[in-house]
Amino acid sequence: MKFERLIVLTVGAACTLAAANLTTGMQSGKADLKSAGPLAFGPDGVLFIGDPLGAQIFAVDTGDAKAGKASEADLPGLNDKIAAHLGSSADQILVNDLAVNPISKVVYLSVQRGRGPEAMPVVLRIRNGKIEDLKLDSIRHSSASIPNAPADAKDQRGNNRRSEAITDLAYLDGKVVIAGLSNEEFASTLRTIDFPFGKVSTTTNVEIFHGAHGKYETNAPVRTFTSYTIGSKPHILAAYTCTPLVKIPMSDLKPGTKIMGTTIAELGNRNRPLDMIIYKKGGADFILMNNSSRGVMKMSAANLDTYQPITKPTDITGVPYETLAAFKGVEQLDRLDEGHALMLVRTDGGSLDLKRVDLP
Repeated sequence: MKFERLIVLTVGAACTLAAANLTTGMQSGKADLKSAGPLAFGPDGVLFIGDPLGAQIFAVDTGDAKAGKASEADLPGLNDKIAAHLGSSADQILVNDLAVNPISKVVYLSVQRGRGPEAMPVVLRIRNGKIEDLKLDSIRHSSASIPNAPADAKDQRGNNRRSEAITDLAYLDGKVVIAGLSNEEFASTLRTIDFPFGKVSTTTNVEIFHGAHGKYETNAPVRTFTSYTIGSKPHILAAYTCTPLVKIPMSDLKPGTKIMGTTIAELGNRNRPLDMIIYKKGGADFILMNNSSRGVMKMSAANLDTYQPITKPTDITGVPYETLAAFKGVEQLDRLDEGHALMLVRTDGGSLDLKRVDLP
């Protein structure tokens, strides 16, 4: 037992040293975000912030690297509390993403104050039930630009195309993986950047077959993704609007390539996936995904390599799912600890509540 403890302590020290090196090249000053979108944590409390309108990724040293326990208390009326904190009204507050620091269990939120072109990006954190600013005017940070971002202009539906330059991101094994659109003909793109930041090392255009639409698509962006090992190989599990679930081997993400993702599920049309996590319960792995119109889905992550690729028009098929009736109005989702998830839930009365729930 003493030998095992020595191994754990030694590995822990090595990991801490490696993580400390992740702040190499960071400078103190203002992290000048144009927008605050997807969030993801790397090691040692480094928070990655997607800035779609600025076509940049920011890495900030939160200084939040002390181990902590998850709060057991819910926080109802979070939208009103955020509005009061920012000196605004609840109808002018938009929460774009939620991320839990896996070390401290502190909750971080990317927020937009205002709804027009003058909207202000803000990053907040919730510690012991209290809302705090992450002071971006003076923080150690670094950034990387996203090449070939969509034009800062409205599409035919009146939406700003630049807002989809970054739709989701994650830190995976020394790299930041970014989903979104580019200004290229094959617009759906997965980009990777080595961290500490250098130039974008890989830009991969992704084509998929969308069974519900009955066609191949190159312009639909990944809405949310997670990483998972399938058949001993690391993969991206990506969900798209309307709602195909696609697997993409990490080894396929190579500079300047165009790849075909493998569609392994169609989960229902007229729906937008919002967040997705992997968790373990009873010795088995599960996928939990919340959606704009089809609630929270639970899927088994077992045997994902055995599902045949979907290559023909189809209705709901592939990886089976269960809709969890107990979870309604879930807008954001992240894993809190081994047994719990944290959810932002919109009630029928319009309140946005922060809830800790048992993983199903």
